[in-house]
Amino acid sequence: MSTPIASRRDFLKTSALTGTALVLGFSEASAHDSIESAVFASANHEITPFVMIDSSGVVTLFNPRPDMGQGTYQSMPALLAEELCISLDNVKIIQTEGDAKHGNQNAGGSSSVRGLWKPLRTVGAAAREMLIAAAAANWSVPASECRAENGRIIHAPTKRSFGYGELAAKAATISVPKEPKLKDQKDFTILGKPAPRADTPMKVDGTAKFGIDAKVAGMLYASIERSPTIGGKVTKIDDAKSLKVKGVKHVVKSERPLFGSTLEGVAVVAESYYAAVKGRKALAVTWDTSGFDKFSTDAFYEQMRTLAAKDGIRAGSSKGDAASAFKSAAKTVEAVYETPFVAHAPMEPEAVVADYKNDGTIEIWASTQGPVWTKRAVAKQFGTTPDKVTVHPQFLGGSFGRKGGLDDFIMEAVHISKQVKAPVKLVWTREDDITQGPFRPGMVNALTASLDANGVVTGFRHRVVGPSIQFQGRADIAGKIDDWAMEGIEPEDSPYAIPNVAIEYAHAPATTPVMWWRSVYASTNMFGHESFIDEIAAAAGKDPLDFRLELLAKANPAPNSTGARFQAVLTMLKEKSGWSAKLPQGKGRGVAVARSFESIAAHAVTVGRGADGKLRVEKVVVVLDCGMHVNTDTVMAQTEGNIIMGLTAATKDAITFKNGRTEQTNFDTYRVLRINEVPAIEIYVMPSSNAPGGVGEPGLPPLAPALANAVFAATGKRLRTLPMNLDAV
Repeated sequence: MSTPIASRRDFLKTSALTGTALVLGFSEASAHDSIESAVFASANHEITPFVMIDSSGVVTLFNPRPDMGQGTYQSMPALLAEELCISLDNVKIIQTEGDAKHGNQNAGGSSSVRGLWKPLRTVGAAAREMLIAAAAANWSVPASECRAENGRIIHAPTKRSFGYGELAAKAATISVPKEPKLKDQKDFTILGKPAPRADTPMKVDGTAKFGIDAKVAGMLYASIERSPTIGGKVTKIDDAKSLKVKGVKHVVKSERPLFGSTLEGVAVVAESYYAAVKGRKALAVTWDTSGFDKFSTDAFYEQMRTLAAKDGIRAGSSKGDAASAFKSAAKTVEAVYETPFVAHAPMEPEAVVADYKNDGTIEIWASTQGPVWTKRAVAKQFGTTPDKVTVHPQFLGGSFGRKGGLDDFIMEAVHISKQVKAPVKLVWTREDDITQGPFRPGMVNALTASLDANGVVTGFRHRVVGPSIQFQGRADIAGKIDDWAMEGIEPEDSPYAIPNVAIEYAHAPATTPVMWWRSVYASTNMFGHESFIDEIAAAAGKDPLDFRLELLAKANPAPNSTGARFQAVLTMLKEKSGWSAKLPQGKGRGVAVARSFESIAAHAVTVGRGADGKLRVEKVVVVLDCGMHVNTDTVMAQTEGNIIMGLTAATKDAITFKNGRTEQTNFDTYRVLRINEVPAIEIYVMPSSNAPGGVGEPGLPPLAPALANAVFAATGKRLRTLPMNLDAV
């Protein structure tokens, strides 16, 4: 991506304000949607700072992506620091707050490093070249004789040096380089290396501020009683007992905008969170749940199975004539795979402080993945403009998509604050979080394959059936495919050499809200897709890992293509997992590979019987090709988190509905993996000079199919429905 620098004239228009410091950032022309062009100015001028160096030598780096545990608090500044040739140990990091001048500041889709790899490095490189030019001018020497090193510019022949602070004012008058030279990968000192994260000490000693920690003067606390069925309407409120609770100040109706609907609740507002929850428990609310009390998991899956037996809408990526291949096949394989609704259940539930002020401005402190989204959504909802909304993103104690792009819980808090005329802190209970959604959509995947007499795959069909995240609240969907729902199974994500392929979609609308969940549809699609590849291998009488390599080789992939990278990942996995070694009786090993968010992950899962005779996951070996990356430790941590989250979703509890109600309410009925259940994990990150791929999500999709394939290898039983009850196998 080209990152042009602003003209010298534009630069001088801003830098004339002061010459005490060097401030570098991006132009507002690109700030609203993407960061593509850069403009630079001196200190005290509100443009789009990402690097600030003052005359005392203090270097401030800005993080334009909220940190929900994925490490952006460090990774974004690291991109700047690498090119600026400074250590992160001695810099100040500031979180941006959704102002348009900082461009897209929304974190999601494993996009932060992918999207800002070059733009932020360009800013750092430009700063470096301007500082070198300033030093060279002071010494009257060629710039080629100078280098940047650890916050200083050094003149190589004489060993003279200046600190960055000494050069800041001079550098602010230097012409901005149009295309600053970025470092070669071989010269990286920060990127691609393991490093301690700057946020870890703060999270250990409690100084890191999460949404649930936010406090402001005069703040009240709110807890909301909600309909037992999502969508129910308030018909009567008896708040007499609630108002008698010490500390309770108000009982008001709340509104939660969600996918074109407004969900109602009753908020108890008090001087303390304890009083708010106690007052909530004392409420007596009558609900009208008609129209929302019919949804049940059993009936919905029957509906999806019926759709799975019919032709769906054919995706444009389909090729050949799969139907004819099935008719002429020597052998046909068919299977239906099902994945459940699941909750996000981050350790920190939804939390926000909102202050709707008398002058119509709105200030928000929140755990949000998308401060830019939040500003726009709140402004639209409350009839104002984004410049009237101030957002202070806090650290997020997990999110997995729940706190990105919806802003429903933030809207609730603003609405309550407007009514009570005071800042309000709203914290969802764990029961709110698990029962009220939105949820990862429950899906059905129907697959068919044909083989000729030699065991060669001639046809393949994958039919995806389920609710659409994109189509909620829309009427114009007839004949359309939710392209998000095709994740992981399109040719660029599954480059197996099969001549006739049909990719199909059937929409099954659900009355319960659905939303992206870590790795979105790749987490549902790949369970069926990669489990079924194993079924085809078994029908062909071939080793499942070798079968995959054979299909990839037949595709004749060009060097460094997706197919070639798949082969490399699987080849390394075969070696690192000891795939070819014979396992003892009762053990089994399964494989799966998936590409999502431009990264490729392959898992080998080993299962065996414990002392109690029950099947257990013993080991997970992962090979990840994520291209170039920032921090190896973060890559490893995110992949470990993916494995644990994927294993939880695969073996613990589903979200189920009866009479419109969520049957799971807390961690006693919606369990998470315990530390003593975590298997041995080995992760190998492939060396790469390719552009960065995502890291926060790609390690999850292969887990469930690799586990299912391991269970088959150990027991001969195919498990096609999640979650799996390993105790019963």
